[in-house]
Amino acid sequence: MEDLIFQPINFVNNLKYMGLGMLGIFIVIGLIVGVTVLLNRASAPKKSKED
Repeated sequence: MEDLIFQPINFVNNLKYMGLGMLGIFIVIGLIVGVTVLLNRASAPKKSKED
């Protein structure tokens, strides 16, 4: 069994990948919100000029 070696620099090296993962999550959430807004506008009842 190999000994575990604590190397804090690995955390710093992985920050790029964690940042890309968070960016991907925010992009997907933004797409979901955008599609929801578009669907709400498309399915809303039409307003007549009298209202």
